[in-house]
Amino acid sequence: MAQCGMLRHDLDPLGQPWPEVTAQRSIAVLGSTGSIGTQTLDVASWAGHRVTALAAGRRSELLIEQAQRWRPELVSCDPAVAERVRAALPSGTRLVSGQEGLLEAARSEADTVVAAVPGFRGLAPVRAALEAGRHVALATKEAMVCAGALVWRAARKAGARLTPVDSEHAGLYQVLLGEPREGLASLVLTASGGPFREGPSDLSSVTPEQALAHPTWRMGPKVTIDSATLFNKGLEVIEAAALFELPLDHIEVVVHPQSLVHAMARFRDGSVKAQLGPHDMRLPILYALEAPARPPVPLPPMPLAGTWTFEPPDSQRFPCLELAYEAGRRGGSAPLALNAADEVAVSAFLSGALRFDRIPDVIARVLGSSWPEPSGWEALPEADAEARALAEAALADLEVAP
Repeated sequence: MAQCGMLRHDLDPLGQPWPEVTAQRSIAVLGSTGSIGTQTLDVASWAGHRVTALAAGRRSELLIEQAQRWRPELVSCDPAVAERVRAALPSGTRLVSGQEGLLEAARSEADTVVAAVPGFRGLAPVRAALEAGRHVALATKEAMVCAGALVWRAARKAGARLTPVDSEHAGLYQVLLGEPREGLASLVLTASGGPFREGPSDLSSVTPEQALAHPTWRMGPKVTIDSATLFNKGLEVIEAAALFELPLDHIEVVVHPQSLVHAMARFRDGSVKAQLGPHDMRLPILYALEAPARPPVPLPPMPLAGTWTFEPPDSQRFPCLELAYEAGRRGGSAPLALNAADEVAVSAFLSGALRFDRIPDVIARVLGSSWPEPSGWEALPEADAEARALAEAALADLEVAP
């Protein structure tokens, strides 16, 4: 575990030195047109920070609006929309495109890089930003899932800093403030339970439209489907173990449909400490950017009313969570394979080529192979490609959706 022994008030809950607090900072936003990216720009507006780089894919109209509003030094986009974006950029903004453009945005001169590019493809810009010595506000959970040890090695070698953006991990970060690690028993992540927590019992006929109707959060399609299968919580378990450098079985999951308690920590003396907040991702984003400061926000206070409930997850109806625990316990490249298999399966479900209840079958087929420890960064794409090929082969063997 990081930060064992004597309590160090000069270190944050991840064992990193606290940053010097400055009034205005520069921010690069990777994935600026996605859910986290757009909300990050809200937060930047609240805090009065400069946005020096924006990186997105093909959502050219929104990217152009962002560039005209923030006038960054650098904009990166997919090559397919590069000329359209270039023609509309403000004077003084330089355009780059493709993977190299994304990496250039990640390495750009910014105090903080918000890493919100989803999936395995988000790993390379996280690495680039850390190796450039940047503070990375991490929303790309796949970085820790697929390469947690390598991510920490890159950060520490370059003197970079990590803070979590996911609401649950930001909550864990906050409940561990001021707590010596030797008193910790376990960390607890909360899950909403998704749209199918109370039914139907038969998930074979679930449609993409039903699965995308999350009861609490508004997110991108991939993470919304993962929340419906509880796979997303499995990724968060692996991420928490890697981020806080704890054994996997020290991470618990509890279903909390109200989604107001985001995370808890159990301590050896029997105490439980919780972090609460409204359904607004801008608050964990703000804390990832500003910690340990807590600037005021233009939001009403969260009402402390109503009934809050907690229940265990249903691993029989939602086996993806246990598959994630299995991959995390096996270690090596198994978490990377788990992630790749799910990306293939979710894409197939959204396109109508796979039943919702078959998503865990694809993942289980892929995990049935051997996944040794990767030798380094260069081995990760090969392992990812192998896992995707096995997932595609599993799809061909399974019953397709009508």
